[in-house]
Amino acid sequence: MSTKLYLNGQFLEPGNACISVMDRGFLFGDGVYEVIPAYGGHPFRLQGHLQRLENSLLAIRMEPPLSHDQWRGILNELLSQLPGQDQQIYLQITRGSYDKRLHAIPDKVVPTVLALTSRLGERDPDIAVRGVSAVTMEDIRWHHCDIKAITLLANILGQQQAHDQQADHAILVRDNKAIEGASSNLFMVQDGLIITPPKSRDLLPGITRDLVLELAQENGLAHAEAVIEAHDLNTADEIWLTSSTREVMPVTSLNGQPVADGRPGPLWHKINDLYAGCKARLRLRSSDKCI
Repeated sequence: MSTKLYLNGQFLEPGNACISVMDRGFLFGDGVYEVIPAYGGHPFRLQGHLQRLENSLLAIRMEPPLSHDQWRGILNELLSQLPGQDQQIYLQITRGSYDKRLHAIPDKVVPTVLALTSRLGERDPDIAVRGVSAVTMEDIRWHHCDIKAITLLANILGQQQAHDQQADHAILVRDNKAIEGASSNLFMVQDGLIITPPKSRDLLPGITRDLVLELAQENGLAHAEAVIEAHDLNTADEIWLTSSTREVMPVTSLNGQPVADGRPGPLWHKINDLYAGCKARLRLRSSDKCI
């Protein structure tokens, strides 16, 4: 039996959930989204995700349709359908339906609000042994990548290009600088220093990215937010990609060549263990600021 989803104030079976073909999300990709993992039924870093969703809405000139407390009530209802299980939460807000296909933003339009959950599978244990592969490619996206917009065609094409080259992930390069993955943030380790590009309009302000930096700070690991030149990846000691549902992934092959010795590095193992500790504390509902 499928779990119900939330759409515009109602909890519905997926087969009974409908939106208009005039919805601006469908016609223009005029909307934003958020993906949140929940461990043991408890959302991970929920406040950060909801704040990023709100920031994305304001950036596209939309007022948030729900308060954080209202979101929490909706998510509690959805997550209770699979009690105690690890889940993935998907939130999407579009500008809504209008009676004309109009490029300009209508004066009065009611947003379409969707929330749904699904089971979150366990991460492949082989990743800790073999890592993942990546290729670099030109970043062809727009100039507001800090907005988590539903217009993801450029990301999709980049990821497909990586798959065409028998790689797991794409690392995007703009003006000879490595920016981020097609669906992830980027880290590099060089001479014991953990480096990630600084926040800007060129990349998404990742929730997992911020947590990795916090864990490094709290555990005395040298770290910095600094520009990563694309060619520096070729001599990196370690490369990581981070995202909310895939956590911290060690890149062990770049453009067909091994990264260092071709195995997940020691700092990745350290951060991975610290991240796992945060998840374990959340499952136990203990109070911890990494939640």
